[in-house]
Amino acid sequence: MRKVTFGGANSLDNYFARKDDAVDWLMWCDEAAKVMADYWKTIDTMLMGRRTYEVALQHTKGKSNPFRGIKSYVFSRTLAKDKSDGVELVTEDAAGFVRKLKNQPGKDICVMGGGDFAKTLFEADLIDEVGFNIHPVLLGSGIPLFHEMNRQIDLELIDCKPFKNGCVYVMYRVKH
Repeated sequence: MRKVTFGGANSLDNYFARKDDAVDWLMWCDEAAKVMADYWKTIDTMLMGRRTYEVALQHTKGKSNPFRGIKSYVFSRTLAKDKSDGVELVTEDAAGFVRKLKNQPGKDICVMGGGDFAKTLFEADLIDEVGFNIHPVLLGSGIPLFHEMNRQIDLELIDCKPFKNGCVYVMYRVKH
C-alpha cells in the first residue's frame, strides 16, 4: 500500500504562509534542499486543494502542472474542468478517492499544503506520515497548518534534524 505524507514548511506558530499567501519569511538552505531532493524521489503523486493549486500556479507563471513529472490531483467543487497535462480535477469524495489511490500501484503520495484538505484526510485515517521544516519565526497570523479535527491524532517521531540556519526538520509516523 502506498504511503501518504502531509507536510511542508511552516512557522513556529504553525502557519504555512501569511494571510496574503506570502512566504517571504522562508529560510532556504542546502540541508533542507537535500531532504526535499531525497523525498521527491519517493513520490509520484501530489494531492492538493483548490487554494494550494491556485497559489502554486502563481509561482510557476501559469504552467498547468506546477509539479512536472508528478501526477497531480486537485480537489475542488468550484474549479472549472482543468484540461492540462498531469493535473486531474477531482470533484468526488476526497477520502474515498484517496483510499482507492493508496491501493493502486506506484510510489508514495504527497499532500501539499492545504490544512483544511489535510483535515479531511486525517479524519478518514488516510495520512501515514507528517513532516515539516519548522522555521524560527512567529508570524502571528496566516494560513494555518492544522484545522480543528474531530479526534486526536497520535504521532511517533521518526526523524528530527536541526539545520544550521535555525530551522528544524521533523518527520512523524501517524499511529493508526
